[in-house]
Order: sequence, then structure tokens, then C-alpha cells
Amino acid sequence: MHAQAHKFSVAPMMDWTDRHCRAFHRILTRHALLYTEMVTAAAVLHGDRARLLARAEDETPVALQLGGSDPAALAQAAVIGEDFGYDEINLNVGCPSDRVQEGRFGACLMAEPQLVADCVAAMQSRVRVPVTVKCRIGIDEQDSEADFNRFIETVAAAGCRTFAVHARKAWLDGLSPKQNREVPPLDYARVYRLKAARPDLTIIINGGIADLDEAQAHLAHVDGVMLGRAAYQTPFILAEVDRRFFGSDAPAVARAQAIEALIPHIERHLASGGRLNNVVRHILGLYHGQPHARAFRRHLSENAVKEGAGVNVLLEALKIAEPARPIIAAAE
Repeated sequence: MHAQAHKFSVAPMMDWTDRHCRAFHRILTRHALLYTEMVTAAAVLHGDRARLLARAEDETPVALQLGGSDPAALAQAAVIGEDFGYDEINLNVGCPSDRVQEGRFGACLMAEPQLVADCVAAMQSRVRVPVTVKCRIGIDEQDSEADFNRFIETVAAAGCRTFAVHARKAWLDGLSPKQNREVPPLDYARVYRLKAARPDLTIIINGGIADLDEAQAHLAHVDGVMLGRAAYQTPFILAEVDRRFFGSDAPAVARAQAIEALIPHIERHLASGGRLNNVVRHILGLYHGQPHARAFRRHLSENAVKEGAGVNVLLEALKIAEPARPIIAAAE
């Protein structure tokens, strides 16, 4: 994986960053680091791993995010992830949902830094790709800067060199996962201070970053930025990432080009028995802010869910969004 890959990444998001979403995002940006949804180590070991870990050959750089707290199981799952071609294994120490807590993984693990260190060490001993951690700045009453620094120091001592930090604490009792993304106040300065204190670590900042201007500003203080909801809900901002953050001189893809480039992926998915909506639900925000955005979304939302819906539905939506543009014909 390129040394600069962490400079800009799209956050792992449950129910959102599946393989279809990543196929679309990779068309918009060739260089941003993409993440899977969180997959539990148990699911990798005992579930349908061919489905859970499916990825496109041209998806690199892409990281597999694992959830769990059993070092041996995580190590085994990391090996499987590496065998599937993932460029990084990331441990989720940030998700605050009740289901995750019941499984003793996610943000509740911030209360057990030595266990996180043991998990990281176990994974690192079995794989060649980097093992990284995504965490919060604190949880519940354990949210002082000293607590946060102790967590980082303990996990870094086990060999973790890269931390993606959501700059909010998580309330594990009383707030929903959605509220935990919005209610606890952002504290970017704490993440900046971590980088200043530990220049040897790669520190990526996450949480509430709305656009590329904000992302650029953060890079004065940390090594990388991670966008979540902004990248998903207004995905066309990703078309500027390669030029702005990675120095690419390749022309940015246009919206219609992105749709047309996604069609082979859609056709393969449909041919394997999948549904159109599995893919196009991830592109509803592509024309955000454009004149026909609402009609584009409505056409896809109403028609892509229908039994037997094919690529023609997407091409009709594209014609609505860009009525003056010649549209390619759907394959018969």
C-alpha cells in the first residue's frame, strides 16, 4: 500500500460501505483508502466469508475492518482477510452500538487498552499487512486526556503505528449510535495534541468533517483525514480527492462518466442474481446540489427496487439528471 494512502480515506460505515459502495467510490477516486463495513471476527471464521469479504480486484487500496476482542480469533480472521487481498486490517474500537457492546468489541474496548494491545499484537504476528486501530477520544466517564493518552500509549507499545481517531467521545449508555455521531462535542484539538506528542505515529482525524476544505485544513496538524457521511451523502466530492490530496494530474471523472463506468459492475451483479438497488442505493447523492438531483433520486428510489429492474432504470435516471447529454444504450 502506498505510504500516502492514509492522507485521505472514506470511513468504514455499517450498512453503507459494502463492496458496491466501494466499487462506486473507487471510480471517483483511485487513491483514497477505502474501508469495508465492520465485519466481526466470528463472522469471518464461521459465516459466509466469500460474501462478507468479497472485493473487486481493482479496489486497492482497501482495508478490512474487524470487530472482536479475542486475540486468537482476530488473528485468524486477519490472516483470512490478508488472503482475500486486503491491504490493511483495522480493529474497530469506536462503534458504540448495544449489539457491539454485548459482543465485547467496539468502543467499549477503550476501557481495556491492554486487551486491545493484545489483539493488535496477535494480528500483527500473523499478517504482513499493517494492523491499525480506529477509536474514539474517550468513553463515558473515562474521557480525560490522560485516559486517551494511556490508551494510545498502551496500544502503540504493542506495535500499532496508525490510529484513526473519531474526535468525539462515545456514551455507551443513553445514546444511540446515531446520537453518538452527533451529540458528544467534537474535540479536534485533542487529536492534534496527540500527533504533536507522538510524531512517530500516523494519526488520522475523523468526525464531522463536511468537505474537502475542512479536510485540507486538518492536514496542517495530522497525517490524514477520514470522511464518513459527507463522502457517502455527497459522493461527487471524491472526484477531486486525487488531484487535491495525492497530486494526480489525471482529469477528474464527471458524474455521467462515473455512472457509465459503474455499469459493468452492475451487470455482473445482476447476472449473479443480485438486485439493481443493492448497487444504486449508494449513488443517490451523486447529483447533490445539481438542478435535477431530486428527480434523479426519486426515479432510482422508486424503480430500482422493482423486481427485474435492470441497467435501463439507471440510464433513465441519468437522462433525467443530464437531459442534454447523449446516453449510452443498455446492453441487451
